Amino acid sequence: MKLPLYQVDAFSDRIFAGNPAAVCLLDDWLADEVMQGIAAENNLSETAFVVPRGSDFAIRWFTPKVEMELCGHATLASAFVLWEASGIRAAAVTFDSRSGPLIVTRAEDGLLSMDFPAWKPTPRPKPELLEEALGVPVRATLSSRDLLAILEDEELVRGLEPDMALLSGIPEHHAVIVSAAGGTVDFVSRFFAPALGIPEDPVTGSAHCTLVPYWAEALGKDELHARQLSPRGGELFCRSAGERVVIGGRAVLYLEGSIEVPG
Repeated sequence: MKLPLYQVDAFSDRIFAGNPAAVCLLDDWLADEVMQGIAAENNLSETAFVVPRGSDFAIRWFTPKVEMELCGHATLASAFVLWEASGIRAAAVTFDSRSGPLIVTRAEDGLLSMDFPAWKPTPRPKPELLEEALGVPVRATLSSRDLLAILEDEELVRGLEPDMALLSGIPEHHAVIVSAAGGTVDFVSRFFAPALGIPEDPVTGSAHCTLVPYWAEALGKDELHARQLSPRGGELFCRSAGERVVIGGRAVLYLEGSIEVPG
């Protein structure tokens, strides 16, 4: 059985930057083990599977190891594919997901904006192995879906070379977000999820469900310009909106083709 597959660099306006995501358009869901197998074969941080549901769409996301309940860059990539490759003409696309309805809108200049849940983090004690795993002092730690570690400045975030084996042992969280106030942007971050098969994610939309509420309060502003400092790098335009966050970015198509999977 042949299925269409697209690879999109999300949160970037040029290829070879941002976060690559695979998008597979389906008529209906495949067996879970087949979708997991496709994601493992793609070996990207996320593969999104999209199924039409009336005028809307359902979406699921898989890392090479597990299914996720929310993914930002693969949602951005999926909306981009629907507009650019599938002929969708609506001004907004709504995805039904495990995290509820997710709406993506497109501005005239091509900026895509996602309406996502806000995960306001709460302070928590510093995990015992965290500073050893990161190799730098940690100013504060907070908890949401992920562990958020606040560092003193942008250069510490940029220069991180974590011990992935130690990081994967940090309990109770999907991943570790490391962040600091930025110089030319409001804040910077990096995202590490070795336990999920993603040592470092290049640009992580869902991490900003936590980062935006934190930095909106810390900086006293709702409109936030962010940069993720992975080697590929990415740029995000965010807004705090109470129980929701708006996460914006650009995307570019890298690959369009088909895959052969068991029928």
